[in-house]
Amino acid sequence: MKKADRQKKIREIITDNSIERQEDLVKRLNDLGLQVTQATISRDIKEMQLVKIPAEGGGYRYGLPARQHNDDAGQLGTTLHDSLLELKQDDRFLALAVRPGNGPVVATLIRRLKDEAVFTTIGDDSNVLVVCTSAGAAEHLEDRFNELAQRE
Repeated sequence: MKKADRQKKIREIITDNSIERQEDLVKRLNDLGLQVTQATISRDIKEMQLVKIPAEGGGYRYGLPARQHNDDAGQLGTTLHDSLLELKQDDRFLALAVRPGNGPVVATLIRRLKDEAVFTTIGDDSNVLVVCTSAGAAEHLEDRFNELAQRE
């Protein structure tokens, strides 16, 4: 199953059911015949920016973020504004240090921009490396990311 289809199913499950733990989500997906691991679901939860919200019977359950952005640039701007700690450029490379947990989301949002200046992105928990097509492209993206991070 493709990631987009799996994430669509996750949205359906957490909208229709009270899912408190990753293990519960893995079990629900496995029960539906979708073989997934907890590591995969953990990455999906980060990428989808799922949040814990109060459950009706007490405790907390997974839910969709309260503020959904339709445009990737707007969502990237909000995410950079909230999480960017440092941005450095060297030749064709941009290195972004972000708050822990935000690296995969930032890398995904940068890829979604489909900017011709971006060759590829690599994101871990708190860092993103953007490889650009040229040094000039990296300088342009650095300016753009700084602009996005400044707006609210």
